Amino acid sequence: MGDFLIAVYPWVKALHIASVISWMAGMFYLPRLFVYHVERAEPGSEMSETFKVMEYKLMRVIINPAMFATWFFGLLMVFTPGVIDWGDIWPWIKAFSVLAMSGFHGWLSARRKEFAVDKNTRTGRAYRLANEVPTVLMLVIVAMVIIRPF
Repeated sequence: MGDFLIAVYPWVKALHIASVISWMAGMFYLPRLFVYHVERAEPGSEMSETFKVMEYKLMRVIINPAMFATWFFGLLMVFTPGVIDWGDIWPWIKAFSVLAMSGFHGWLSARRKEFAVDKNTRTGRAYRLANEVPTVLMLVIVAMVIIRPF
């Protein structure tokens, strides 16, 4: 199995990067949709219903599949012999950050479900702040993988 993973590693890495790009695009956009939903659409209005469809499709068609693909291809790379030295600190920081990103994904999913039943209790400002979470986590992840400072 190790020889196979080594042979397909460039493809796995490319698919992992494409998956991460798709996941991050959705993670950046969904909180922004929430800002607009809170600030520009009254619950039950036609605009609110349009936002609900957009949020649902973004989560179900782009963000969820991209997250699963990111994890799948990422784990394939983790199991590829010689790719990661778990004696270093950087892969642990990266792993923790990816888990945090996945937790934030879950938080966004719960917020989408609240919007779907007109039960949102957060402000546009809260979602603007939330929009910074994936940015910070992405910067940490990229720094750990590219710079490997530890």
